Amino acid sequence: MNTNHFFAIDRIRTQYTILSKKETSNKYVDLYWAIKNCILKYELPHDWLLPSTRVLCEALGLSRTTVIKAYELLLLEKIILSRPGSGNRINYSNTNKREIRSASRIQKDSDLYPQISDKSKSFLKNRTLLNRLSNNNLAFRPGLPPIDVFPVNQWKKLLNIYWRHVKSSGLSYSKSTGLKELKISISNYLNISRNIKCDPDKIVIVSGSLQSLYLISNTLINKGDGVVLENPVFPNVHSVFKSSEANLYPLKLDKEGIDIKSFISESNNSPKLVHVTPSNQYPLGMHMSLKRRQDILKWASSHKALIIENDYENEIANHFTKTPTLYSLDNEDRTIYMGTFNRLLHPSIRLGYMVVPSYLTSALEALQDHSHRFVSPSIQVVMNQFIEKNHLYQHIKNVIMTAKNRHSVFVKEFNEVSKKMYIQEKPFSSFHVLALFKTEVNLEDEKKLIDHLNSIGITTLPLSKCYIGTSSQKGLILGYSSVQISLMRNKLKLMSKFI
Repeated sequence: MNTNHFFAIDRIRTQYTILSKKETSNKYVDLYWAIKNCILKYELPHDWLLPSTRVLCEALGLSRTTVIKAYELLLLEKIILSRPGSGNRINYSNTNKREIRSASRIQKDSDLYPQISDKSKSFLKNRTLLNRLSNNNLAFRPGLPPIDVFPVNQWKKLLNIYWRHVKSSGLSYSKSTGLKELKISISNYLNISRNIKCDPDKIVIVSGSLQSLYLISNTLINKGDGVVLENPVFPNVHSVFKSSEANLYPLKLDKEGIDIKSFISESNNSPKLVHVTPSNQYPLGMHMSLKRRQDILKWASSHKALIIENDYENEIANHFTKTPTLYSLDNEDRTIYMGTFNRLLHPSIRLGYMVVPSYLTSALEALQDHSHRFVSPSIQVVMNQFIEKNHLYQHIKNVIMTAKNRHSVFVKEFNEVSKKMYIQEKPFSSFHVLALFKTEVNLEDEKKLIDHLNSIGITTLPLSKCYIGTSSQKGLILGYSSVQISLMRNKLKLMSKFI
């Protein structure tokens, strides 16, 4: 018997037993009301598959005719729907909503419960800063690589091998900061690709950049501690540190990136952290000069601060330029290096990493132990094999070739169809581009444009959301790389009357 059927029959049997004790002339009426009561009491969820007439009559000791008649009454009221090949399913859309006694209908007095913590209130208040987009539209959602070129069959093969040979000991709890073999592979990968030489024990495996930032903020930041940020900045970075109740110091950018020498503290307390995206500043895209990198390291040393080097999409940004990372230039173990495979392979993999100073490893591990939020060992083992068998390096080549081709087509054709906007002139170095307005617009104009595009199946993000305080530029952040060229052209035609 289907497990879903077992639970449904158990609920129906309880109701039917109660009703059948009464003097009712028709058993099918009792069964009809038994099922309907389960639905009205929300004991059977919407779209739940009901057992077949054969299974239900055998379970309740009724004739099949009785069950068929009860189902026919429910179908007549459209409380259940019959779908060819998929049986009868619960249908709440046509059920009298006022009859459903769900827990959400109960009025609750907030004074009867303890208050949530100040930290929770802070995170709730700043939740809107996060970039959280629907999964419906790939065009032109930022943050996506060319997901259609991901080698699914290679990954599937490695995953099948894992489950074919996994031992029972491998199904137990694993180290929260990641499997040793994956850390070694990432250490070797960083050494070859970014000249980062690090002990694998300094690597922490995470689900992505947002978890890295959350762990760092909880490890280092107390209320009122200072954090220096680029302005504009990743909205998720802004949200995490603002929610942690840090004092934020946003610094403007020039063509060389952030100028840490321009920082002037408003208090006697020196900032603990500076967060930068030196390879490809998000979202403006400038490449931080070597001199500015050296300036940040000197500043961090003199202020006893740490640097977060967020090297998102580094495989793309550093393919053509080989400026040393802050981590490789750092002689004092002050740099936290962040990387992610979510923006290189596909976001659903939920896999990233950070290389942290030695003195932080124990505290970060303790946080992960308490949260128990860590990446599945099976994903880690497969990712390790993906690197070891050279699939990652081959995939990077395919990604760069595909994205570069789509970038040139997108920029050219966007500028041809657009009358009000233009693509920022910048060499290919990221999976997103900026579309800027040719004339001055306000925030309301930017929002209306995004809403119009969303109505025709196009997803984008506002450039203004990346600014802390007043935004100096308005525009769109457009992710082009996940969209095949034929679809891209169709979508650009749809956009043309708005842009």
